[in-house]
Amino acid sequence: MNANEYSDGYEDRDICYDCDHKCSECDCVCKFERIPKPLKPNRTRLKCGTSSGTLVFPVETPAGVTFTLATVNVDTKRMKQPCIQLEFANNIITTDATIILNFQVFKQCRNQLTPIPVGPIWTFSPSTEETEGNTIGNTFSFYVCDCDTTCDECCIYSVVVTQAGITTTGITTIINSSFAAVIVDGACNY
Repeated sequence: MNANEYSDGYEDRDICYDCDHKCSECDCVCKFERIPKPLKPNRTRLKCGTSSGTLVFPVETPAGVTFTLATVNVDTKRMKQPCIQLEFANNIITTDATIILNFQVFKQCRNQLTPIPVGPIWTFSPSTEETEGNTIGNTFSFYVCDCDTTCDECCIYSVVVTQAGITTTGITTIINSSFAAVIVDGACNY
């Protein structure tokens, strides 16, 4: 690393400006400026999201009800070919419950009016024999990649859960939701 290179992506330079011409003399004034420099390829960033907290599906929650479980903001500023891996995990506790939950990631960037889906729908459905009369804890996780993002774009990714198919019985609780983005700049050169 040069003495002038810092991890914040700036180079230190003295910039001189001509100020005054008096009697054929040129007085030069120098000032310190921080000028952005191109960043190196194959950089990686980790961005952790925020959870909406504990979610309890009450008995007889109708099909089609949706909740946002977690979000993460991603900024691809100064990246040439960003690719984002989104990772989600949570715990689902069911007590004598019959439930089908669909999870999906959505993204909304600054010029979009509505969020668009990213990747497939993941379905959670505990077996009836397992939950009947019991309290069962399950870990549910998935990941998806989004390489359809342009440079210098800010996007909000959200994980949405939808009660699917049937009206719930029993009690279902979703806790400890975590959502993170690993952003890699795949550009080969600058």
